Amino acid sequence: MREVAVLGVGMTKFGPTDLSIKELFAQAALEAIRESNLTSRDVQALFVGNVLGDFAEGQMNLAGFLADEIGLPPRIPATRVEGACATASIAFREAFMWVASGFYDIVLVGGVEKVSSMGTPLATRAFAMATDSHYEEFCGLTFPGVFAMLTHLYANKYGISLPTLKEQMARVAVKNHHNGAMNPLAQFQAEISMEKVLNSFMVCDPLQLYDCCPFSDGAAAVVLASREIAQARVAKPVKVLGVGQGSAGALSRQKDFTVMQSRVASARQAYKMAGIEARDIDLCELHDCFTIAEIVASECLGFFEFGQGSAAVEKGSTRIGGKIPINPSGGLKSKGHPIGATGCAQVYEIVKQLRGECGKRQVDGAKIGMTDTLGGDAGTVVNLILGV
Repeated sequence: MREVAVLGVGMTKFGPTDLSIKELFAQAALEAIRESNLTSRDVQALFVGNVLGDFAEGQMNLAGFLADEIGLPPRIPATRVEGACATASIAFREAFMWVASGFYDIVLVGGVEKVSSMGTPLATRAFAMATDSHYEEFCGLTFPGVFAMLTHLYANKYGISLPTLKEQMARVAVKNHHNGAMNPLAQFQAEISMEKVLNSFMVCDPLQLYDCCPFSDGAAAVVLASREIAQARVAKPVKVLGVGQGSAGALSRQKDFTVMQSRVASARQAYKMAGIEARDIDLCELHDCFTIAEIVASECLGFFEFGQGSAAVEKGSTRIGGKIPINPSGGLKSKGHPIGATGCAQVYEIVKQLRGECGKRQVDGAKIGMTDTLGGDAGTVVNLILGV
């Protein structure tokens, strides 16, 4: 395979908006193309992630409409990808492989989601469709329920009292809101206190309001090209060093959800391809859909020993300036989580960090960054490693 690099990235502000899916995607995609010193006519293929466009706007067959909206010519293949919350990361991995193979030289990849217009009941119902429809979804299980069970499992397995674990989880929320307050594109740009987290209302015992990421609207996009084109077009291309993807079946078939085997396998693939280990990663944008999710992910990716992730948060190891800064963007928790766009939004942050363009939330000296996106209850996991 030939080397692949990121030329440009684009992203909208996350949060409720009156813009349509097409308008959101166009804003992010055209920004990415401009950053790449290209025009729409230079793009040879489009891979776009979207999960709920059918429900939000009654629009299927979305990719062609989005391609037309940004001026891609009719000869350009446009493909929609869906993999729950890992959707845009799957699209990125697919686009990477097409460029690496030499079939295309320049590919646009992105994701977009609009759920605020759906309302909470429909959005919750639609999100739950990413669980197993036979044994989970129609039993009333939602993702707050899945991760509430994970919290109890983690506490019991590692002998951590639930009040202690809840305080450690609260520190995840406080950290990510602190980071998000420095991100002008984040949905929530205000810091929160431990007291506010621990006194918020119960969503699904023991998860409280500030343990949970929000419903979000937004879009993000990335232009990928061969290394030679990237070096000719932009001053500081960011290389794609490794990619990985894992999959799993129903939650009821996963023997120990505290160790998500699909995530472990995906991360190992990415590390092997990049020729590095977990200790070589300078920062990570990972899937903190719930505070416990960040803790468990940090262990599955190899940043901490299993059972030590919650203590690491308490020690400050995951803050900017710590051992491994996690979610300097604010993460899903503060930046927001438009599910079809999240994977490319994570790439956006890593690229900006590796270029040194993140201002107050900049991770000093960052050379290698990683993304981690979880689809459903570990049904699909994608990891990407980028470097300069």
